[in-house]
Amino acid sequence: PLGPPPSVISAMQRACAQVRQYPDPYCRALTRAIAAHEGVPERSILCGAGAAELIYAYCDALRPKKIAELAPTFSEYSAAAAHFGASVARFSLHAPNFAPDETLFSFLESEKPDALFLCTPNNPTGKTIPRALLESVLQQCKKQHTHVLLDECFLDFTDEKSAQDLLPQFENLLILKAFTKNFALAGARVGYCLTGDTRLLSQMAACSQPWNVSLPAQEAAVAALQNPDWISGARALVSEQREYLTRALQSLKLTVCPSRANYLLFCAPVGLDEALRREKIAIRDCGNYPGLCPGWYRVAVRLAKENEALVEAIRRAMEEPSWH
Repeated sequence: PLGPPPSVISAMQRACAQVRQYPDPYCRALTRAIAAHEGVPERSILCGAGAAELIYAYCDALRPKKIAELAPTFSEYSAAAAHFGASVARFSLHAPNFAPDETLFSFLESEKPDALFLCTPNNPTGKTIPRALLESVLQQCKKQHTHVLLDECFLDFTDEKSAQDLLPQFENLLILKAFTKNFALAGARVGYCLTGDTRLLSQMAACSQPWNVSLPAQEAAVAALQNPDWISGARALVSEQREYLTRALQSLKLTVCPSRANYLLFCAPVGLDEALRREKIAIRDCGNYPGLCPGWYRVAVRLAKENEALVEAIRRAMEEPSWH
């Protein structure tokens, strides 16, 4: 909600004067900055043009015959897997909390996927995966030779720590991160992944296009990592405004999924998105997510005035009898 740090914009502007040159194809300065920020060896890092490119490179390198994911979750996992010919097995999460439980173990044992995609906090539910459950899942996947991609792109909005300390113990684990959300660099397209499986990283690099991370994107990301307080400021703002938005939506008799992220999933009368569009407010209709049906929507947690305007617009829409 705060946008990028001003120093990041300045770094991109300076980089624009150098765009006659190719970017570093190995993202060496950025990789060094990430290694220092994350406390991991440089050999454990691969950069890409956003998290999405790395998801596709992961599926291209592994070529799984079957992947497993939670439902609902981010659509790019199954899209990337299907692109490379994999089938998709889905573990259903149930409203209103959409929390995974111990039945996930029997699902994994039965399906025996080549790769499992997990997201914490999950998109679109905002639910985090409890650490004990995650470690047990990783243990089981290690035993049955299942690779695990853990998407932590929204984790900076929570007070939970990364699972990167588990990388030495689980070579089957790859952690996905990006500058898209925490530093508001969605348009720059820059992300990275961490894993102890250096052979997999080499395969993913071979599956990626050369010069895939632009010069301005690399410079922006390096500058972003020099602003750690920016994340904590955004985290505090999101936490406060998420609580307000949750209470406000519940006061309108809407079912809200408890979230740890910078967005909320809630259930409302079908057609709410169309009613709000007439007021030039766009919310995400989640009816096309596997595991959800029409009437589920996701909204961003933004600045106070924006959140208040959203709530008032929803209130007006629900008082209007013509659309529901």
